[in-house]
Amino acid sequence: MMTANGTDPDKSGPADIRPAPETGPAEQPAQEGEPGIAALAAGYAEKAGLQRNKHGHVDILKSAGGIQGIAESILPGLVFLVAFTITRELALSLVAALAAAALFTVARLVQRRPLTQALAGIAGVAISAWLANTTGKAEDFYVLGFYTNAAYIAGLLLSIVLKWPIAGLLFGFVRNEGLEWRKDPERLRAYNIATWVVIGVLALRLVVQLPLYLQGEAGLAALATMRLIMGAPLYILGLWVAWLLSRPAGRGPAK
Repeated sequence: MMTANGTDPDKSGPADIRPAPETGPAEQPAQEGEPGIAALAAGYAEKAGLQRNKHGHVDILKSAGGIQGIAESILPGLVFLVAFTITRELALSLVAALAAAALFTVARLVQRRPLTQALAGIAGVAISAWLANTTGKAEDFYVLGFYTNAAYIAGLLLSIVLKWPIAGLLFGFVRNEGLEWRKDPERLRAYNIATWVVIGVLALRLVVQLPLYLQGEAGLAALATMRLIMGAPLYILGLWVAWLLSRPAGRGPAK
């Protein structure tokens, strides 16, 4: 899902997925004709960084990149808002936001942690800063998020139409279901609903934030605030609800 500047906090979780071996059915080999799709789905789930905790639930905090990952998604936008509110200098505020994003890259280098999210974050901030600087409108610092939200909605809708709902590709491998859930109409329906939850989160962002953007600088403070609230916090809530709604019936709370 997307963060304050159109990037995704869930991309920063640890690369490996370690589902509890005693829960859920063993992953079955892909049917002939599906190995390429199965490998692609497994890779997508792995890169998403979804993990389970010791109780068998999806670990939402880790999946969102942990405390540092959430901070990386929030702080640059917050720094921009505070700097612009105080100075009313667009260029200075954009530099401050870029500096905040760069600090996280340096921190990850020092910690010898993967740079994926930090680099994606600074790229998102750089594009946002370029857009705002080009137009001279502070509110355009947040316009990239609208395009990325719309793109994600389109992709998620397409996955439902093709009967490969993204929630199934992610959660199915975390739950050791592999692609077996596609053979069960009830499981397919559950993952369709879970994917609709994510679509709802993204659509809500557009419904709330677009009118604020259209107000221009007068709506900047409210837009920035909503972008922060509806970034990582709303993503975490949406992901948790999607996980619960797609839980296999009769498998207990661990699923």
